[in-house]
Amino acid sequence: MNPCIEAAISVATRYGVVPDRCQILQDGHTLVVRLTETLVARVVTDIDGPRQGLDWFKRETAVAAHLTRYHAPVIPLHPDLPATAHHYEGYTMNFWQFVTATDAEPDPREIGSTLYQCHEILHHFPETLPSLAILHETLAILETSVEKSYFDAATVELLKRHLQHSIDVLAPLPAQALHGDAHMGNLMMTPQGMLWTDWEDAFSGPVEWDLASIIWNAKLLDNDHDFVDQVLESYQAVGGKYDELVLKQCLIARAAVMSAWYPILYPAPSEERVRKLEQRIEWLENR
Repeated sequence: MNPCIEAAISVATRYGVVPDRCQILQDGHTLVVRLTETLVARVVTDIDGPRQGLDWFKRETAVAAHLTRYHAPVIPLHPDLPATAHHYEGYTMNFWQFVTATDAEPDPREIGSTLYQCHEILHHFPETLPSLAILHETLAILETSVEKSYFDAATVELLKRHLQHSIDVLAPLPAQALHGDAHMGNLMMTPQGMLWTDWEDAFSGPVEWDLASIIWNAKLLDNDHDFVDQVLESYQAVGGKYDELVLKQCLIARAAVMSAWYPILYPAPSEERVRKLEQRIEWLENR
């Protein structure tokens, strides 16, 4: 059996939960496996990747526990195991409730309103998160991008310049706990409604970062302005506020972050992904 799964089973059993299945839901940088009707384990497998240490996983679990406690529209942590990052035989993991995905199309108005609900609850998150963590982490990754032939020197300098300028602009602004990676792949349509998931990139920053993350593709790749307008209008309709200039800066920062991470996330990209990366870099060159 996969040692990641064995580790997850051992931890679950320690707390009196007896796994009765082994259904792999996702196999990548993290392994997501369903162990009982209601229990899902998420185990770190990329122990040699760029994201070393356990701090980021502990932050994710703490943020998810806070959101779960206040009934946010999120996939909740499982109530039968302690709400913490568990460590066993070299593997770090946390445990979630299984939810059933439906084929319903996400409503952009619900995206905006549920994101604001999460922001409202995260506004009172009691722990300190690192400021603009993904931007600083991406700058560090770019230091080795030329050496590993991910990008040529000119592209690396372009990305670094945009990231450093974004940090300089965004760091002094009002900040709070954020999702950090609020794109369409991190929300799920379920019988309970739309639920947000995958909080591993949580950090402290302006709310415009999450808004930029969810609208970036629609606004700048797909020209789906109706989607963008509905997300932003619904966010405001339920009480959210954002600054247009800060949002524009976050769109630039998001493009630089995603471009830098592309070779790590997609080591063998499809033609479509290559095209999207080229579009992002071209867009940044014109800023």
